[in-house]
Amino acid sequence: MDAVLKRRVTLVVIGAVAGVSRATASLVIRNVPSVAETTRKRVLRSIKRLGYVYHSGAASLRTQQSNAVGLIVSDITNPFFAEASVAIEERLAAQERELAARDEGLRADAGKLDARAAELAARERDVKARAQSLERQAREQARAYLLEARKKVEEALGRARAAVDEATAKEARRLVEQAIEETDVPETGKVKRETWLSLEELRRLKQEPPGAPRRPPSPARPPAETAHPTATAATEVSLRGLRVDEAEARLVKALDEAVLADLPYLRVIHGKGTGALRQLVQDILSADNRVERFGFAPPNQGGHGVTIVEFTA
Repeated sequence: MDAVLKRRVTLVVIGAVAGVSRATASLVIRNVPSVAETTRKRVLRSIKRLGYVYHSGAASLRTQQSNAVGLIVSDITNPFFAEASVAIEERLAAQERELAARDEGLRADAGKLDARAAELAARERDVKARAQSLERQAREQARAYLLEARKKVEEALGRARAAVDEATAKEARRLVEQAIEETDVPETGKVKRETWLSLEELRRLKQEPPGAPRRPPSPARPPAETAHPTATAATEVSLRGLRVDEAEARLVKALDEAVLADLPYLRVIHGKGTGALRQLVQDILSADNRVERFGFAPPNQGGHGVTIVEFTA
């Protein structure tokens, strides 16, 4: 700044100090109303600080324009010229007042524009703040919707899994009944592990002596309905999707119900998976004295994912 002050103060220096161009500084000095009020004040402060004095004569020499009106009269004592001079002076004064009024109007308009610009800037900031708030609220609402949708999807998947398990169990029961009806008794008279027999034929084979003549097996038929059934039990139990403790409790309950209902066999669906449920089923069946034997189902009936349990007579 000291180096600037040591030099001759010009409009370029004033513009540099005020942060505007030389043309803008010139407009301020000549009181042009198109300059914003804030810019005008900044330039005037720079002029005062630098001690700049505007010299109209020097400006006239530079621009070769003085903006002065000259009047030449041949006789100053002639009353006509005196009246003409007064009329011209009044006319120029009226035009000057008119120009001053226009200048004031332009400055007022410039002030209104500045106020309008400030208002628009404030509204723009307000709109940006509201937009950020709305965006944040929209994100939170979308997150809540996604969480709710995820919860509903998980519930729907749970119901779908349950429906799939039930449908699979029904299909497995249908396949078992079909296999029982289509299976023949082996010629040796002994039941093989992979052979399927009806319940009535299995009971008959267990009751008949080894040397008794064999009769051809009859298809399995549903038992006749009685007025007062003594017990009902399922011929299969599914352990898929259960924990070890849950699977153990369900298997023990199914074994008890099957024994009480005098069922000759029980299908245990444990799936293949890691083999943990299969090992649990084998351990429980090996320790149960009511189980005569057990083994895996045929490949077309579940294979290693299903264990067939036969009870003692």
